[in-house]
Amino acid sequence: MNILQISDLHFGPRHWEGNDKVLLKKINSFKADIVINTGDSTTDGLEDEYAKAGRFLKAIKCKHVISIIGNHDKRNMRSHELFRKYIYNPEVIYIPEMVKTSKKNLFLNREITKVRDNFTDINFIKPILINGKKILIISIDSNELYNDEGYVEQEVLKAVSAKIDQTEHDLPLLLTHYSVLGTDECPLRNSSLLIDFVHKHKIENVFCGHTHELELMRTTDLYHGSSFTQFMCGTLSSRNHPNDDNMFLYYENWGSDDKHLHLVRIFSEEGKLRFNEEQIF
Repeated sequence: MNILQISDLHFGPRHWEGNDKVLLKKINSFKADIVINTGDSTTDGLEDEYAKAGRFLKAIKCKHVISIIGNHDKRNMRSHELFRKYIYNPEVIYIPEMVKTSKKNLFLNREITKVRDNFTDINFIKPILINGKKILIISIDSNELYNDEGYVEQEVLKAVSAKIDQTEHDLPLLLTHYSVLGTDECPLRNSSLLIDFVHKHKIENVFCGHTHELELMRTTDLYHGSSFTQFMCGTLSSRNHPNDDNMFLYYENWGSDDKHLHLVRIFSEEGKLRFNEEQIF
């Protein structure tokens, strides 16, 4: 099984400097069984940004292109609707509105906000069969509306856990926009809840983005004896900070003894894109 990871496209005039055709040609040159997009497809959550990002993602030649929502995508009261309209429309896992929660703007007030769906989180599980193996993609929405710091809701994690327990699978993979392990200036504030979730479901691999930096980390709980690896992908093609890692990742032969990780860096030189590929392992 081959997995290609992209993240932080940031479509919109403030960030996007990508050459769609060149990037797509390079991405489509890899034989991916699954493409995962770990959030921030837009810059300000505007509908035209969602539409452009959606056209780009639909041009990726892969049967399974899975996208999750990021904090920049949630800079709009209609973000959850726009994401499902243009980017990816999964079967969202809901919780009852009367349940007490602590995540801000998890439910919009129907009396003053006339949107079709007032639940703003996009959490889902997606079973995929690859080469006879049942892969379970788990997406936890770690973003709050209008907030650059991350937060997960415990009641949501309980609901997702119940769905996971009811779904037969061989390999669980967690996608979440914010880093579970790393620290940055806009962190996931209650990451301990998500770490407990990872250990509970014996998730060995977590994929994220957000910081625009490459970060590959492994952690082991010495008391419980459980371990997981986090793969943080940089930004596909945006200009924000001078030290951004413009790149994408390609995981070859995932789940086998012959597994390899390829890092494809992107350089913009005189208006043209140049790619440099290295094998990390």
